[in-house]
Amino acid sequence: MTAAVLPQTEIAIAVQSLRKRYGSVEALKGIDFAVQTGEIFGLIGPDGAGKTTTFQILAGVMQATAGEVSVLGTEPRHARLNLGYVTQKFSLYPDLSILKNMRYSAGLRRVPEARFETRASELLGRVGLDRFRDRLAGQLSGGMKQKLALCCALVSGPKILLLDEPTTGVDPVSRREFWDLLAAVAAEGVTVVAATPYLDEAERCHRIALIYAGEIQQIGTLQELRNRLGLRRIEVRAEPLDQAEVALNQSRGGPLPSPLPGGEGTGKIPPALLKKGGSADSGTESPLFKGAATAGDPTQAIVDIQTFGDRLDVMVSDAERGSEQIRAVLADRGIHLSDLRQDEPTLENVFVNRLRQQGLDPAYLDFPAYRSGKEPGGIALETRQLQKTFGDFHAVRGVDITVHYGEIYGLLGANGAGKTTVIKMLCGLLPPSGGEVELAGETSRLDRSEVRSRIGYMSQKFTLYDDLTIRQNLEFYCGVYGVPQPLQREKIDWVLETCGLVGQDHLLTGSLPGGWKQRVSFGASVMHEPDILFLDEPTSGVDPLARRQFWRLIRDFARRGTAILVTTHYLEEAENCNTMAFMVAGDIVAQGSPSQIKAGQPGQLIELVSAQTQAASNLLKQRLASWRVSIFGDRLHLVLDDPDRDLAAVQQWLQEAQIAVQSTRPIPFSLEDAFIGIVQRAETTQRAKAP
Repeated sequence: MTAAVLPQTEIAIAVQSLRKRYGSVEALKGIDFAVQTGEIFGLIGPDGAGKTTTFQILAGVMQATAGEVSVLGTEPRHARLNLGYVTQKFSLYPDLSILKNMRYSAGLRRVPEARFETRASELLGRVGLDRFRDRLAGQLSGGMKQKLALCCALVSGPKILLLDEPTTGVDPVSRREFWDLLAAVAAEGVTVVAATPYLDEAERCHRIALIYAGEIQQIGTLQELRNRLGLRRIEVRAEPLDQAEVALNQSRGGPLPSPLPGGEGTGKIPPALLKKGGSADSGTESPLFKGAATAGDPTQAIVDIQTFGDRLDVMVSDAERGSEQIRAVLADRGIHLSDLRQDEPTLENVFVNRLRQQGLDPAYLDFPAYRSGKEPGGIALETRQLQKTFGDFHAVRGVDITVHYGEIYGLLGANGAGKTTVIKMLCGLLPPSGGEVELAGETSRLDRSEVRSRIGYMSQKFTLYDDLTIRQNLEFYCGVYGVPQPLQREKIDWVLETCGLVGQDHLLTGSLPGGWKQRVSFGASVMHEPDILFLDEPTSGVDPLARRQFWRLIRDFARRGTAILVTTHYLEEAENCNTMAFMVAGDIVAQGSPSQIKAGQPGQLIELVSAQTQAASNLLKQRLASWRVSIFGDRLHLVLDDPDRDLAAVQQWLQEAQIAVQSTRPIPFSLEDAFIGIVQRAETTQRAKAP
């Protein structure tokens, strides 16, 4: 598609009919877009879509095969000194300090020493790294590394900033701070082009381009993309939720989820649908996904159903008819409807729907199980006052967790909160300093092979051997976990087909993009059908369609009775958990279902729209705690404890500063808003108690 034509004086980047070929592979297939000066432009797509190739061409480090690219009115290679570029993998030298990394970047761009000192102090102060300037980059947390990489890119005062997935693996607090800084530099006139797999943070961009398989599918603002979708989203909370999912899928003639232990009216997906790529929450068989109206039933409004931990997200063609259909179906089945609320579709809904219209939904295959799972409900793992110290440092402080068979339990927290340490103690990889652990009925010697054989573990950093082929890795894990020889080929074939890697099992695992490596890692961790599954950041860098498939698999294992403990930085997907706990500095500060945690937040989340978004943000951060104010695209989110009182004060402050407010409205807390509020309040309390 062709990007909108902008006045020439406003265009910082212009791309026309851009193509790039690597041998027989065409990575870019004639893409067109333009980016305005001072705009935050999002380039959103899965691994292999062409994002990194586009960035390398814009940065002048790679030549295009065909097409025209203009950066600041010239060829990219002539604009390099005016570019800041944060690459996806390598940006920092781990054995150099924060300040030396910045000085090296400044030297490459010929920044005078006097200007460097001023600029470095300003940037490090803005991201909270000033007091760590002598710390080695290799000793920084993931969030701190990304902040430093951004400072290195900004130290020369570039006119254009290119960011290739800069926040992958960064916790929600650091990610919000990162995007607030991007909004500030864009307001100063810097043009920002960013790629991200996190579609909730992509909503902060002024405009968004959806790219897939080397082609741009859509370009527009978030609201424009939502309007083109032509669907509404309805959140449904019902009891029992699994039966509600089945009933609504049956009402629209869609495929059913895998059998639910003890459930009624459930069934397997027919093999014919599996071959077409259907899934319980895919909606691929609905005619609406093929661009046509639902045939033969004018009352049919349901288009797509996605299951989360304690709710269903139902996409409908008409909000009122969809609500009526949902109420009628659930009432007819005797299923209690506890809550139904209408909302706008998310960017993920837009992205997924567009790809499904083109038949790009990945196939879903039933897992080849060879034994029956555990009966859901019993205790799979439990900790009582679990502690871990490293010298004088308390990494985990008296943690109490209970996870049942058949439950998906989320452990969430900022980098360094203690999540991975907890998982390592539960797996028997790290001895506790205090407290008790019960794992699969065992309380001692948890590192025994007979205990470990009942556990699956997908590590945040290491699961696969990069110097082995995909098949060799999978054969190795089959052997380690004792998968019977006659079943190994079927298990391995299932992993390859689920990952879309049939015929490519000879590739070295180290050559795979991050998202594909994560899929293979998941397959390796479940081939032996564990009773308890630990997933540490399982979908980091995975695209939206594959992420949905991931969670469909996770839910199916839970239905078979597997207890699942998962950590994630992607709070939108944390909604898939039945129960979750938030960790801060080794303590658990909140537990409950996603709905309970959001409902338990004090105050109200307010959306404020102003033509002077950055100026309003700067002012309000001086009057309120900075975490209470965040920029989302062209609007602000404010957390107010007493909205009746505080909103009037906010409006008065803005009026006195001659900042016009166009509108305000209360909006529901997202899980990210709840997480950041809980974490910040807990940290404030901990600081107050500190001697």
